[in-house]
Amino acid sequence: MEEGTREPGADGASPLTLSNPERQLLELLRERPSPPWEESELQERSSMPIETVRGSLQRLRSKHLANVDEEHEERPRLTPRGEAAFREGLPERRFLKLLEDAGGSVTPESAEAAGFDEEERSAAIGLLRRRNYLESGIPFRLRADPPSLGTVFPEEKVLRALGEGNPEVDETVLNALKKRGLVAVDRRSIKHWEASEEGRRLPIAPGGGEMLGALTPATLASREWERLPFRPYDVRAEVPYVRGARPHPYLAWIEEFEEILIGLGFQQAEGPLLETEFWNGDVLFMPQDHPARTIQDVLHVRGVNGRSAPAELIERVAAVHEGRAIPGEAAAITPGWRTPYDRGFSTHPVLRSQTTAVSARFLAGRPTPPFRMFCLDRNFRRDPVDATHHVEFGQCEGVLGEEGVNLRHLVGVFRALAEAIGVKELKIRPSYFPFTEPSIEGYVRHPRLGWIEVFPGGLLRPEVVRPLGIEVPVAAWGIGITRLAMVALGINDIRELFVDDLDRLTGGSA
Repeated sequence: MEEGTREPGADGASPLTLSNPERQLLELLRERPSPPWEESELQERSSMPIETVRGSLQRLRSKHLANVDEEHEERPRLTPRGEAAFREGLPERRFLKLLEDAGGSVTPESAEAAGFDEEERSAAIGLLRRRNYLESGIPFRLRADPPSLGTVFPEEKVLRALGEGNPEVDETVLNALKKRGLVAVDRRSIKHWEASEEGRRLPIAPGGGEMLGALTPATLASREWERLPFRPYDVRAEVPYVRGARPHPYLAWIEEFEEILIGLGFQQAEGPLLETEFWNGDVLFMPQDHPARTIQDVLHVRGVNGRSAPAELIERVAAVHEGRAIPGEAAAITPGWRTPYDRGFSTHPVLRSQTTAVSARFLAGRPTPPFRMFCLDRNFRRDPVDATHHVEFGQCEGVLGEEGVNLRHLVGVFRALAEAIGVKELKIRPSYFPFTEPSIEGYVRHPRLGWIEVFPGGLLRPEVVRPLGIEVPVAAWGIGITRLAMVALGINDIRELFVDDLDRLTGGSA
């Protein structure tokens, strides 16, 4: 019989065949029971191509003849942009040097002449203002009493460590550099193989000789059964099973999550994917020069014109941004952002970067308290694609407004949702968002990726709700629904939620 062929088994049993590579690898696995073999060791000993080794080992595993233990290793590295920043300095460091050389004041034109593009300049200015180096407004000016210009930033320490080959760095700073596209994380899987108990007991013909697959009149008459070993049968082999059509696992889970929210008394709302800067950021009291609103994070759209919001609402939002009293009120709510509000900028079209825009549109309709609303839809950001980030991502936005609502109600909603989908580990910590105060973040544990943020939220600031005509406290959140689905569905990479591979979607039974 030709090696690798399969003979019919008795009573539906499946004959267990071994190809020459499978037999050779099984003999190696049995040769050294401990410690387990790495694939590279087996490739070196067998002199087979690594693809043949991996394929044959997987077939041995499917036949219950080999066991595998898998480890996952992550190693951060500098991207080409990160390597440039390591050599030349981060944008914020170079901008500080430019300010120092220019006597503490720089115009946008001089920054451009010094080699800063809009993205680098916006990132540098945003970071330096948050760290109290810069005054507000234009031209860009050093504060009268800034922190020491020689202070080494945490990002610089991490860049230097990675540039020198040391991967042990602060994870929080590392994640911030990943979002800026300066650092990437390489992941590799290390598999350790050993023969199973069945693999050690399996009879193997010496030198890969012939084995009997069945008793026939010919083998009985020739008495071959006395000298040849019998090929084992795998009585657990499954017969092919064809499944019918089914919904995509992610979409089915989304529908289940929507039903949970509706059961909690929330009404569902929708909004356009193509938004304007007004609804995507201005009405949420995000400064128009906020770094998250630059091309580094938001996808801007050319060739179309955005529709302006109602003039009365624009004036109310502009007053809050500029620190003036809302028309019809005596005093200002806030000092504002100390920069003029650009009404032209507010109509720029963008792909929606957060479903909070839907909440703003809902609240602008002045719903009668008490009200509960959620929106579960797609958003778009310029994120590097990795295991937990995607250019397109789902978000579940929600608002809860009535007298007496506070942060405890929001935590209760998060705990109820986590419990409803079977997530048992949840921790809450304080946070900051431009449009909520106080703010919190809820983290759930992924079995492989560790703690990931999925429940950000807080109480909407007066600067957000008062211009919209809302007088009751409003709790709001923007759940990272795709990350939450990864935990609930046991998926290790966010990209698996978007695949069209039928074998993977149906568990190999399509």
